[in-house]
Amino acid sequence: MLRPRLHRAAGVCIFLRFFFRAKAQKLASAPVKPLHLALSFIPMVRTMAKVYQAFETLRKHHAVLHDSVELGSGIKLAAWSNKNDCVTQENPDHHTLSLYVADGYETYHKTRSGWRNGGGPDRFCIMPKNNVSSWDVRDDLSFVHLYCSDEHLLHLVEQTWERTPASIQLEERTFAEDPQITLLYRQFLLSSQWQERSNHLMLSSASTLLMAHLVKNYTQLQWALPTVRGGLAPAVLNRVKEYIHANLSQPLLLAELAALAELSEFHFARMFKQSMGMAPHQYVMNARLIQGENLLRSSALDVTAIALECGFSSTSHFSNRFKAMRGITPTELRQQSLR
Repeated sequence: MLRPRLHRAAGVCIFLRFFFRAKAQKLASAPVKPLHLALSFIPMVRTMAKVYQAFETLRKHHAVLHDSVELGSGIKLAAWSNKNDCVTQENPDHHTLSLYVADGYETYHKTRSGWRNGGGPDRFCIMPKNNVSSWDVRDDLSFVHLYCSDEHLLHLVEQTWERTPASIQLEERTFAEDPQITLLYRQFLLSSQWQERSNHLMLSSASTLLMAHLVKNYTQLQWALPTVRGGLAPAVLNRVKEYIHANLSQPLLLAELAALAELSEFHFARMFKQSMGMAPHQYVMNARLIQGENLLRSSALDVTAIALECGFSSTSHFSNRFKAMRGITPTELRQQSLR
């Protein structure tokens, strides 16, 4: 079990969510949830918005920002495209992992021996904290950045390995290939809508896996990932499940669920899967759909209200997920239940 200090921020977040939800008014027709479990989502409480220098630098150039999302303290995703632009990233106070999604063949990186290219789909670059790098984008390039603060990376290492290194030196990489990075990006980060809050648990889980992979393979530590055996204790599992079901209307992140279990995100995700046979984000999505089905059958709420109550940002996303899992749309189920 980890020391309480490792979970202080997440613990404060959870406490305040308890406090504010107790004062919040729910929809009149929705089931009443226990005040000790029903919590409200307050972005200002969860994390102070961090400024990522690499992100701000791109905004001052020709790069076009297509989407971005904050995933708790110290992690941010941003989807960009660029063309005919020269960009220099100077001494950022955070780390950047970049994956080329499309094109990039005419993107050049400045080296001691001159400009060289090597970009293309699924090539990745690591730009460590305090690194200086210059780029000449001569043709189309689509890419996704994952920004990670040094504090978050250290916190992840302390939680996952239960050791505190003297320092973490992330290695610079340019136009490299790594099947695991590509898999995590394309299967999780690029396959979902970032602004859809029901996806944030999956996004935060994938981001944690990516950063753990970087620590294992691209730092001076080279620590093997810990072996996780067994599932969660029944009391802990019940506590987490009660919290999830009481907060399905809210965005959930891996860090807050792990804090409830007093475990690192890495250990929690694996132990939860051992216990439930599915990843936390899969369990939560299934719980959202089950609640949606119950409300469609038993309540007078319209489909939009049900979507929000189940944690979806839009009716369309709720309908698409529901049909993919249940074979019919929410409207069709409602019509069936009225017959």
